[in-house]
Amino acid sequence: INDRKEHYQIMVDKYEAKKYVADKIGEQYVIPTYGVWDRFEDIDFSKLPSNFVLKTTHDSGGVVLINDKNNMDIDKTKNVLEKSLKNNYYYLCREWPYKNLKHRIIAEKMITNTVPNDYKFFMFNGKMDSVMVCTNRASGHPTFRDKGWNRLLYQKPELEPESNVERPENYEKMIRIAEQLSENLVHMRVDLYNIDGQIYFGELTFFDQGGFDTDITLETDLKWGELMDLDKIK
Repeated sequence: INDRKEHYQIMVDKYEAKKYVADKIGEQYVIPTYGVWDRFEDIDFSKLPSNFVLKTTHDSGGVVLINDKNNMDIDKTKNVLEKSLKNNYYYLCREWPYKNLKHRIIAEKMITNTVPNDYKFFMFNGKMDSVMVCTNRASGHPTFRDKGWNRLLYQKPELEPESNVERPENYEKMIRIAEQLSENLVHMRVDLYNIDGQIYFGELTFFDQGGFDTDITLETDLKWGELMDLDKIK
């Protein structure tokens, strides 16, 4: 409501954010892009490698993993992406940076053959509070860790799974990257991947679950609210 800067739209666009992040921390952390298109029909699959990821640049969930383009279900892929292209993510929870984004499709390098662990760093004024570790995205439930990799029971008890998630290689480096990408911001969630020690940027999120996360406890919600220094908004 109170912190609206035009460049936030670049930061949440899954295509434009890559250049923004590369300028801040280096291209080696950005997943290579093979192409960007306004329509599914514009994609020339003959120019793409055998495996890649297709996703929309403005939405959440419009992602298709292509392990072998010669055996891909073209109709299913088209339906997923075209449905996402029609969706304006802003209208779900009124997250204003998404309202006027261009609706596009990108193809990018597949960094692993399986869905990788997703490390979501919760940053406040450039400082780390916690990291949400998402494993087994299809059926699992995330867990939270602090800066020292100690378990944090931030979610409702019935949602807290047993967890022995290993601390990733180059964890301290991931924290430094998250600090760089969140500096001078009241709050930012920085999503990173770590594939055998190679760190990749995932995305930047201003509003976790649109501000309506029902999995966390009231105590967690209040703590995060207290960490947001609104006096820094100019």
